[in-house]
Amino acid sequence: MNSPTPAIAITVFTAFVLSAGLTLALSRAGVMLDHPNARSLHAKPVPRTGGLAVLAAVFTAFALSFFLVAPSTEWAWIGAAVSLVAAVSFLDDRKEVRARYRLAAHLLSALLLVTGGMAWARLELPHLAWTMPNWLSLALTLLFVVWMINLYNFMDGMDGLAAGMAVFGFGALAVIGWREQAGVYAFANAVVAASAAGFLLGNFPPARIFLGDLGSATLGFAAAASALVGAKEGLFPLWVAWLAFSPFIVDATSTLLRRVSRGERVWEAHRSHHYQRLVLSGWSHRKTLLWSYLLMAACAATSVAAVGMTGQDQALLLAAWTIIYLLIGFRVRLAERTAGSVSA
Repeated sequence: MNSPTPAIAITVFTAFVLSAGLTLALSRAGVMLDHPNARSLHAKPVPRTGGLAVLAAVFTAFALSFFLVAPSTEWAWIGAAVSLVAAVSFLDDRKEVRARYRLAAHLLSALLLVTGGMAWARLELPHLAWTMPNWLSLALTLLFVVWMINLYNFMDGMDGLAAGMAVFGFGALAVIGWREQAGVYAFANAVVAASAAGFLLGNFPPARIFLGDLGSATLGFAAAASALVGAKEGLFPLWVAWLAFSPFIVDATSTLLRRVSRGERVWEAHRSHHYQRLVLSGWSHRKTLLWSYLLMAACAATSVAAVGMTGQDQALLLAAWTIIYLLIGFRVRLAERTAGSVSA
């Protein structure tokens, strides 16, 4: 990065201010309302235009960055893919788009990343590194990107949750990039985190505005793309980025597997995620959110720390987080049982 740090800091702060200002304006506009449905935790219509504020702030900051940094060509591929995901998601917010067309757009966005050289090429875990054959690399990259887009959308069901995950997740990747002297990478992630923080001012419970599919899908795609870029540049093994976003990845994936095992129609709306089950068990939105933030902060901090650990320490860290997530699942079930016994 060729520019002075103050100019970069001002650009990141500009993204925050612009996002906050647009969020306030859009929350008062009263257009594209999100009406409560079977998976909702809100009781009255709320505008779902917050994604416009976040994306406008991100794209403005990146436009300014051309005077400050020298981004590589892979960022052009990411920009094209983000635009595709954003376009189909915006149409879905306006008037529901059929699932097959959304999936086709998501797959195409993933293919753009592969074309730009950002495929998931190596499986890296503590004490294990394996270069995958091309066919497997392609398949897993498509699966990873499409799943990240959709799981982020699935998890965007409570005030402040998705924006908070963006602040902590992209913030952690920005810190890693800064520590590893990958200036452009650090800047890109800091801009997304700052834009999400600006939106969070209007989305913290009780929310006055939601991200909508436009916001949640593009944030999910950005998380996948940033993870792939960081792994490609050798900043970290891919699982470090997974750890940073694991509060969403673990909840959404375990919920999907649990519903499949029960023979449920996984494409239908539901309220089976951990955060939904806690609220339905009697936890307040704010209590659930604050505990989620604590989990996100711990994942962010340990993902940053993991980069400098030995292989043995990394293995112990992953084992510890496996146990923690099992305990979280047990705690959610306990809350449900307690609520059931009280109501009985």
